[in-house]
Order: sequence, then structure tokens, then C-alpha cells
Amino acid sequence: MALLLGVDTGGTYTDAVLVRDEEAVIASAKSLTTRHDLALGVGAAVQAVLAQADVAASDIALASLSTTLATNALVEGQGGRVALIYIGFREKDLAGHGLAEALKGDPYIVLDGGHNHAGGEAMALDEAGLIVFLETHKEEVSGFAVASQFATRNPAHELRAAELVAQITGRPVSASHQLSAKLNGPKRALTAVLNARLIGMIDRLIGRAEDTLTAMGIEAPLMVVRGDGALISSGQARERPIETILSGPAASIVGARWMTGVDHALVSDIGGTTTDVALLRDGRPAIDPAGARVGPYRTMVEAVAMRTTGLGGDSEVHFIAEGLQGGVTLGPKRVLPVSLVAVDAPEVVHTALDAQLRASTPGEHDGRFVRAVQGLSREGIGPRETQLLERIGEGLHPLGDILRARVEQGALQRLVGRGLVQVSGVTPSDASHVLGRVMEWDAGAARKALQLFGRRRTGSGTVLSTSEDDVAQMIVDRLTYQTSLALLETAFAEEDFPFDADPAVLARHVLMQRGMAGHHGLVKLETGLNVSVVGLGASARSYYPAVGEMLGCEMILPEYAGVANAIGAVVGRVTMRQSGTVTSPSEGKYRVHLLDGPVDFADQDSALAELETVLRRDATAEAQMAGAEDIQVSVQRDIRTAGVESREVFIEAHITVEAAGRPRVAM
Repeated sequence: MALLLGVDTGGTYTDAVLVRDEEAVIASAKSLTTRHDLALGVGAAVQAVLAQADVAASDIALASLSTTLATNALVEGQGGRVALIYIGFREKDLAGHGLAEALKGDPYIVLDGGHNHAGGEAMALDEAGLIVFLETHKEEVSGFAVASQFATRNPAHELRAAELVAQITGRPVSASHQLSAKLNGPKRALTAVLNARLIGMIDRLIGRAEDTLTAMGIEAPLMVVRGDGALISSGQARERPIETILSGPAASIVGARWMTGVDHALVSDIGGTTTDVALLRDGRPAIDPAGARVGPYRTMVEAVAMRTTGLGGDSEVHFIAEGLQGGVTLGPKRVLPVSLVAVDAPEVVHTALDAQLRASTPGEHDGRFVRAVQGLSREGIGPRETQLLERIGEGLHPLGDILRARVEQGALQRLVGRGLVQVSGVTPSDASHVLGRVMEWDAGAARKALQLFGRRRTGSGTVLSTSEDDVAQMIVDRLTYQTSLALLETAFAEEDFPFDADPAVLARHVLMQRGMAGHHGLVKLETGLNVSVVGLGASARSYYPAVGEMLGCEMILPEYAGVANAIGAVVGRVTMRQSGTVTSPSEGKYRVHLLDGPVDFADQDSALAELETVLRRDATAEAQMAGAEDIQVSVQRDIRTAGVESREVFIEAHITVEAAGRPRVAM
């Protein structure tokens, strides 16, 4: 009997499951995610699941981790301060693909250098300029990203830049050609920047998780779920954390398929921070050919085709003052539920809420609290942020006691963006406590916070509501509506319409919305989803029946819907892909673009054979390093030719090799 341990670290909960022989779940448990030290939540969940199953830690044959940490960090704009080395491009190229936005004011340099389409050097690398930049910024950043023009055709300048970064700064460096074999320099640069931003965060998570499991007596190797649902070794995940984007959601799709056996359905996974929706077709999730999209960013990482929305149980609730009735909207950022922080600091929370309720007029920061995350690096923060952190100290405080001037709100948001500070406010989780659907935390604190929220004035001058139950229902109804939109957008994106239209526009169209309400006038409108939905997440049973009713579709809620990510973490396969290109810079010359640089051949077959041999070797080696056994290799060739004067002329070939196998278990 092989016991497999799956762990998922989410924004709110850390889940653990034990699966026997890949056939049955024998135990599952949850623990609150501990942001200041993620290993504490991992350890608590694993201890609970071992005790529930009454098995010894030494009996575990394989441990695997999925995480929404990278996804949540990008959605919420968090991560370390980094520097970009941009070689062979123009300054204005920074605006492409959201690169300047992703840098968020972090340092960068545009240097001479780079290569041409055929892999030849376009201009010598400006090493002197790079050295000055590295000496200037080496103490300010946690890592560096390097992107050079046509690096996938010749990575020499990226490799040299990475070498200098290592020598001068000792900081980790993310080279774009190691993250994607595709062209499009600005997009590769964006991917490298995000990878560099995540390295410290993911490294801490995996390192502490491994230490925790070892201390508990679990000696089995640790795997990590990649964004396409495949498993990689913990070492590989630490080097390329960007590949763990959508790790948790991808694991949930694998888990959904394993639990339900459905071949065709939308899978919707609601967490604390995000709702992730993907289409399961013929039993397999589709891979997004354009690269994973998370929040505002489109990366070059292979991942499941999934729409990630900043909508979850812990989404920030915003008040809408416009209109006579007013209203609420949710997300995209996450805050700590008031009902949760009241468990940790009941006296602080209740004293503040009671005082705010006694006040004759509502305050700007009523029902909101703030605390610092201890133990994280504070490098690169300004004097205003430093002053604010010192004022917050180690405790929880009402936000109004900390912010003394409006100008400090920008500093607070920058600290939240760096993950150094957490803000607490009203969330759907609090609304669920008020409505009695969930009773895990402090429902009394939630009730007071929603009373305060309801005192805000609408456009007509009246208060939003005098009943916290009404406010709670308003919030839950809004969650139902926004979840329905996320599902409709995914469905519309997969439809093959004979016209171009934005899925978001179609989902919100008045005819679509009237049809879901069953409009029967002179025209009868009936709209909804024509496919089942598998609802996943800890709060799925609380929220998703109403979503299924609104969309007029079957809502499947598996028994272990709340731990689907952790299940998917241990029932997946190790899969490694390697891609490469052959070009023809001149007639009779076939150039193979390898990581060590381009190599020329006199005939097409020899060039293709050499590239396939190298890719097979590298993909198989990576699969073995990840701990795979019984490895099977498949090859895809895409050869482009053109007809010239009644003959076929070779233009370019792209080869992808996939090596896949089950992870090796400890005996």
C-alpha cells in the first residue's frame, strides 16, 4: 500500500489529504495559512491528517505541494523588488506587454547588445554599462531579470549578463531564454521579471515546507505542481517559480477529474483570493497556447487555459455610493476577514468596533484593521514606509489609528504590495458568518463590522441598510453575480462565433442577463450555461448552489470539493517539455538554435535529427531529475515551408518533445 500526501497552500487555508494507492482519499484536514511563516500552516494540516488516518509519518511514500502563492502574489501585485537588464531593445519597448507596469518603479537598464533573427550578434554587449548598474543597485533588490533580443536564437548575451550578476551581486538571476523558447522579447522579459519577483517567496515556502516535513519524520521526496498540472521536483520549482503560476488551480482541475470522472465541464475553484475557471474537454484541461494570464499579466509560461478573477471568500467589499440604492462590489484584492482577525486579537477588534458604532457619524476607516507581517526583508522601502511600519509594530491596530494623513495611504498600499503589511476589512466570509452559513471564526465581530458598513450613505442620502443581515445578503448576492460572470466569460471565450466580441462584454450584455432572468415579453429570452459546472473550494457548498440556479446548469459539488487542490497534487504525472527551432539563414544552411548557441548543418534532416536528439536528452533528464519513472517520450514537429518557383523551400521548423511518467515513490 502506497500512501500519498498532498498539500495545498492557499491564501486562507492550507489543506492536506492522504490518498491510498491513487484510488481513495482516506483523510483530509485544513489549517489556516500562516502568512508570516507558511510552514506552520503546512505542519498543522499535515499533523491533523496523519492523526485522522492514524498513520506514521514514515509511512508516506510521496509528498506533493500545490500552491496559489505565486498566483495570488501576481493578482495582488506582491513580490520582491527586482531589477531588469534589457539588452538590445529600445526604451519604448518597455511599454510592450505591460512590462513597465510590472516593474512598478523598480530599477532597469537598457543596454547595447543582442542578436538578430538568425542568431548572429547584432551589437556587442555593453559590459561596462552593466557593471556600473549592478554596482549601483546590488544592495537594493532581491533578484535580477535578464532579457536580450533574440536570446532564444542565441543566448550568449543573457548568459554573460547572468554571469556578471552572480559575480558582482550574488543575487538570483532569471534569464528569459531559460523560461521560454519562443520569440517576443518584451513578453519574455515580463516573464523573467515576474519570475525574479517570485523567487524569494516560493523558495521560502518550499524550503520551510521541506524542513517541516523532515522534522515530522516524512522522508519521501517533495514534488510541486506546475501551472499545467504536471509535477516537478522541489528544486526545479525553486529555480523557476514562475512555472508554479496557476499551480493550485491546475491541481484542482486534476483533482476534479479524478473525483468526478467528468469529461466535459467547466471547473470553478473559489479560494480566499481568486476564482479560477477552466474548461475540461475530453477529460483533459486545455493548455493556453498564448501563455498563462494572471491578473493583468500575460506570461510565456505553459499553463492550463484558465481565467483567474480577483474574487474569493476574502475579497475586499467596496461600497458603491452612486445611484439611489447604492450597492457593493467585490475584489480584486484580498483582505483579512474581520471575523478572522477577531479570533487573534478579540479585545482590539471588539473595542474598536464598539467605539465606531457609538460614534454619531461613520468614519472613513470604520471596520478596518492593519498589522505587519514579521520576519520579511524590508530592502528597498522608502522613509515614509519605514515610519509607517515602525508605527504598526507587532500588533493589530484599527486602521484609523495608524494613518495620520491621506498621503500615507500610498505608503500603506506599497507596503501591502510588498507583502509586508496586511489590511483587514469586510469580506464575503464575514457575510457568511452573519448569515449563519459558516461559523468558524468570530461571528459577533462580523456582525458589528457589517453594521458599520451599512451606515454608509447612498446617492439618495439614505443609509445603505440598517440591517447587517441585509448587508450580508447583498454581499453574497454580489458574489453569486460576479461568479456567474466569470463562468460566462470562460464559456464565451471557448465559443466559435462568426464574429469578434469580448467575452466580458457578452457575459454582461443586457440580453444575456435578461435571458437568465427568464424574460417573457413579446420576445422570449432563455439564456444560461449549457454545460455542467464542477464547484470546488472550501466555500463552494455555501456559494455555488445559487450560482448554478442563476445560470440554469447542473452544479456538481464533489465530496472532497474543499481539498481538490491537495488531491490533484498527488494524482498527477511528471511531464517535462523541451522546445527548439531550426531556421535557414541562407539556402543550403540549416541552423539549430541550442541553449549553448546556434549550430549549422548542410541538410535539413541532419539539423532536425540533431535538435530532436538534444531535446529528447534534455526532457528525459529533467523528468528523471523530477523523480519520474517509466518515462514515455512523444515528439511533435511543426515544419513550415513555402512554394517558390514550383518547389518547396524550408522556412523554419519547431520541435517539441514531451517526457512524462509517474513520480517515483519511496519504498
